[in-house]
Amino acid sequence: MGTLILAVTTLFLYSIGTALQALSFRGHIDINKRVVTIIGGLGLVAHSLLLWQTLFVGGALNLGFFQSSLLISWLVVVILLVMNHSKPVDSLFLGAYPLASLTVVAALLTHTPPRFIQRDDWGILSHIALSVTAYSLFTLAAGQALLLYFQNRQLKHNYNSPLVRSLPPLQTMESLLFELLWAGVILLVLAIVTGALFVSDLFAQDLAHKTVFSLISLAVFAALLIGRQTQGWRGITASRWTLAGCALLMLAYYGSKFVLELVFHRAG
Repeated sequence: MGTLILAVTTLFLYSIGTALQALSFRGHIDINKRVVTIIGGLGLVAHSLLLWQTLFVGGALNLGFFQSSLLISWLVVVILLVMNHSKPVDSLFLGAYPLASLTVVAALLTHTPPRFIQRDDWGILSHIALSVTAYSLFTLAAGQALLLYFQNRQLKHNYNSPLVRSLPPLQTMESLLFELLWAGVILLVLAIVTGALFVSDLFAQDLAHKTVFSLISLAVFAALLIGRQTQGWRGITASRWTLAGCALLMLAYYGSKFVLELVFHRAG
């Protein structure tokens, strides 16, 4: 199937999913989780086929700037659809589907120098898989933190908007945020360890920025988790720390790739 057809199909299905979720939150329709799963699953199938055509070039894996973004958005949707069976994550689809659609458009319309990884280099591939999954979890955590921040502010000002009425209770929202953070931190630690084992020089010129900011973001998340256990940090405080850590982590990954590929046009 052609790349353009797959991209249009993915965008169409994700747009339907976004519209249905928005109408549900505004109270216009009552959407069933099975419908959400079916539409999201069909969109994910088209997204998967597009990803396959975009990532795999010959015998290597192209993890350029926009290809990596397409992969991370795919993982975000996968994790959400799995979690949706047992967790109240419906609200996160309102951000995940548009984000995935944006990466589809970017991957289709833009061109950056390829960053090839050999498909038989299992050490590096394990590091990349752990890193990308951690980034995906932290992307969801950032979305959850924004919702939690918005929910806290609205409730403090006694403003009960349709979105706030549709969200789970604060305690449930906070528990879900910290579940995402714990999972992300564990995978980030494993990614850093595998990087130390399989990457020849983590502090090489191309990787120093990424390594330093990844370690700083890990320290921020660790401080938040410790503060949660010892000081009872929650609500707006937890949201701010989460967003700060996620911003540092995204800067670590996308900042270095942006400079290397979009500014200096360096392939790898």
